[in-house]
Amino acid sequence: MGREGRPASLHRYGRVTFFDLIIRNLWKKKARSIGLAAAVAIAVMAVVTLDVTSSGLEQSAAAIVSVGKADFTVIQKGAADTLSSTIDRQELARVGQLPGVASVVGVLVETQNLNANNPVFIEIGIDPGDLASFGVRVIKGQPYGPTAAHQVLLGWRAAANLGLGVGGQLAANGTSNTVVGIYSTGNSFGDAGAMFPLPAIQGYNRVPGIVTLAFVKVTPGTNAATVANRVEYSLPELTTIRTATQFGRADRNLVYLQAAVNGSTVLAILIGAVIVGNTMLLSLFERTREFGLLRAIGWTRRRTVSLLLGESLLLALLGAVLGVVLSFAVAAGLARLPALRGILHPNFTEGAFWRALLTALVMTLIGALYPTTRAALLSPLKALSYE
Repeated sequence: MGREGRPASLHRYGRVTFFDLIIRNLWKKKARSIGLAAAVAIAVMAVVTLDVTSSGLEQSAAAIVSVGKADFTVIQKGAADTLSSTIDRQELARVGQLPGVASVVGVLVETQNLNANNPVFIEIGIDPGDLASFGVRVIKGQPYGPTAAHQVLLGWRAAANLGLGVGGQLAANGTSNTVVGIYSTGNSFGDAGAMFPLPAIQGYNRVPGIVTLAFVKVTPGTNAATVANRVEYSLPELTTIRTATQFGRADRNLVYLQAAVNGSTVLAILIGAVIVGNTMLLSLFERTREFGLLRAIGWTRRRTVSLLLGESLLLALLGAVLGVVLSFAVAAGLARLPALRGILHPNFTEGAFWRALLTALVMTLIGALYPTTRAALLSPLKALSYE
């Protein structure tokens, strides 16, 4: 008995704050607390990693179509991904003839595995007469000719990465190409690639007359959205992109990836809720007499439920923080995989952190629903007699 004729355990409860009590209860069952936080962390890690990789891949796709200085980009509707889009010369000509179109530049975008450090090297085929309107500024050397063979312009980032300058030789497309100039576009993605004469790269890839993307500038004073709608109406097999959020209209892979992110979030919440619920229910059974004692000394149902929820939510927050930290490591590892190097740049947005917190809290609240209801309905007399 304590000094005041009360059990020592009750005397202890009276001397600590509610938060202190939560901490002591969690510390008393360290293994279970660590296990629950780890379960939440793993679920959060999976969700956040998918979110940031999806965002990173979308950012890479956006970088490709934003290389050209245009009002909007035209791409094949329903293409599996941006680089599999195909637009033939007749479609390109029809776009250029539409009212409100000032100019249209067709480019062929391909990728090549140059070496271990550049497994996904961007190659852009474009006519030299379109370089200026495309936003290309040659800072060293000179542009290639319209029908030049085995000549290439290197972006300044690519030149630095490959250690090449004007006059150097770039081994690409099964041939040796002379670097005739170094260019800058002001776009980091474009400046890390190379530009070839359009007929040459079409020949290398055996796609004569085909381009991947068309970059459109509208006449001054014309509404770009109106012209974009005109393109889609006149050529229904094509679609237009003016903002990064519109990529799903053309790139189905991005749509599927975002659906996978949303699906994984729901799945993680459901699985996590089961784990949280089982753990809390086991804790409730073990602490039935304790809760009965608390109710007997005057604790209300609300206070008892708050104790259980407080313990669970604190572990959820700790798990969310740990999950985000783990996702940094996992995403960095994925970006170093040979198949994803140069393409995947994990993008930790504010939305990813909110998704982590939401996942942890929702799975905890759902998992805690049944155990807390049981705790609220406990009869003090029956709880004290529980064996």
